[in-house]
Amino acid sequence: MSSLPEWDLTDLYPAPDAPEVTADLAEAERQAKDFAARFRGKVAGMDGATLAGAIAAYEAMQERLGRLGSYAQLLFSGDATDTEIGRFYQMMQERATDISSHTLFFTLEINKIDERALDEKMKVPALARYRPWLRDLRVFRPHQLEEELERLLHDQDIAGRGAWVRLFDETMARLRFPVDGETLTGSEVLNRLSDPSPGRRKAAAKSIGKVLGDNGALLARITNTLAKDKEIQDRWRHYPKATSYRNLANQVEDEVVDALVEAVRGAYSDLSHRYYALKAKWMGVDRLDYWDRNAPLPDQDDRDIPWDEARERVLDAYAGFSGDLAAVGRRFFDNPWIDVPPRPGKASGAFAHPTVPSAHPYLLLNYHGKTRDVMTLAHELGHGVHQVLAAEQGYFLSSTPLTLAETASVFGEMLTFQSLLREEKDEKRRRVMLATKIEDMINTVVRQIAFYQFERSVHAERREKGELSPDRLGELWMQVQSESLGPALRFDDEYRSYWGYIPHFIHSPFYVYAYAFGDCLVNSLYDLFRDGHPDFQRKYLEMLKAGGTLHHKELLAPFGLDASEKAFWRRGLGVISGFIDELEATF
Repeated sequence: MSSLPEWDLTDLYPAPDAPEVTADLAEAERQAKDFAARFRGKVAGMDGATLAGAIAAYEAMQERLGRLGSYAQLLFSGDATDTEIGRFYQMMQERATDISSHTLFFTLEINKIDERALDEKMKVPALARYRPWLRDLRVFRPHQLEEELERLLHDQDIAGRGAWVRLFDETMARLRFPVDGETLTGSEVLNRLSDPSPGRRKAAAKSIGKVLGDNGALLARITNTLAKDKEIQDRWRHYPKATSYRNLANQVEDEVVDALVEAVRGAYSDLSHRYYALKAKWMGVDRLDYWDRNAPLPDQDDRDIPWDEARERVLDAYAGFSGDLAAVGRRFFDNPWIDVPPRPGKASGAFAHPTVPSAHPYLLLNYHGKTRDVMTLAHELGHGVHQVLAAEQGYFLSSTPLTLAETASVFGEMLTFQSLLREEKDEKRRRVMLATKIEDMINTVVRQIAFYQFERSVHAERREKGELSPDRLGELWMQVQSESLGPALRFDDEYRSYWGYIPHFIHSPFYVYAYAFGDCLVNSLYDLFRDGHPDFQRKYLEMLKAGGTLHHKELLAPFGLDASEKAFWRRGLGVISGFIDELEATF
């Protein structure tokens, strides 16, 4: 654990004060001003070839700003407590906002082009290439404001929403949790909830609740302010619901999301309620305390898994499915593209950042050597592989909506799990592995839909009744947790503050249902693969390479799947239920 790899960000820039940073900022500003001088007020009158050229130039400018922004964000994620990094991060956000304000007119003017006129321009092949980007841009036509208002909101974001998000990140990075004479970071104390010792789990859980509760007023202020900010924006843009923007951005219909949510909520009793009752019985108690939800199971091998072993396990699982997939994955280990060790100031959890197609993605982990950390590696590596494969589409067409962004990551987890399960011959260990996978799927599907329900309740009440107190936020949190996790869980009072540490509520409102979407989608895909669906590997890799060029209906069509059908969700949830059936049969 002492020699875990750290990333090297010099593939983006040598240092925050490097001349390359200064030069790229100056060039981005020069290009943006020149772009505005050439094209402002003229977009509607362009022919197809001219519009295609303008979009290509705009894409190149956005990629340059994307590289600068990615570098600053990754530095900040590595240590949010470093004041110089924080200053650089803020400066980069401000400069990017100022520079991009010169080109804000461009997409607004594109959206004012009549549909028939745009179809005529689209006959030019160079413009037709950008059809998916234009498709996704134009869904927001009914919700865009006049350019002057859009520029005001754009410029003000850095001192508004952006400032509150940064405050949350810095607050969470600086929090320390006293546990049994130790002082732990957020990542360390959350990892302690999987400790073999019930006393150590309880002490960590109580400390989390107390520290979050002590900071509840600040976390509630951040939550309320961002919810109000969203309400103002939604009102001005005429979004009918708080979730409307996210669904449009995810390229998924409201009714598809509603069907997913209702399917998962309807399955609570068959999934989480049933499993946690089984786990309580397994652990010899009537009910589980909330700090035992992710507790190691009886007979669980809790040995530390060395990093090198974790790496090879994941790569072997990928190679068992596709050598091409594994070859892309190995690049992350052959190069310093992963930051692995936990450390003070570092962002908790894990993520994959795509940066820009002209560079490569970076992965952030907090590796503690446990089985779940191996699965997290498999998950984030899936993201990274997806981002590499899709990069050939270019900056505008490579990124996927959130609902599809989880496909490769969850599929990577499933490949790794199935590989490990096949290799394990000891029946007790196999049972533990099966239960651990069930827990992870419940966390991905049930828990994330509960988070989504919490968000919907918070935003609805904020709009109807005004600011929510920390106590009220705790009440809403407890309602969804009790409903989703079931009667086998016992919650102490301090658990009411646990809503405060979930970063997705702050960074990307209503993101969380994408995890459940992705898990159910992957379950259905893996079920097809297991049944011998013809040419599955090729179709799967083509799906990843498509990036954001295709809608979910088009991506799933080669597999004969349709997310708008109820059977699709039932099939995905049925995989989880089947695992629980298999586990029950071992008792």
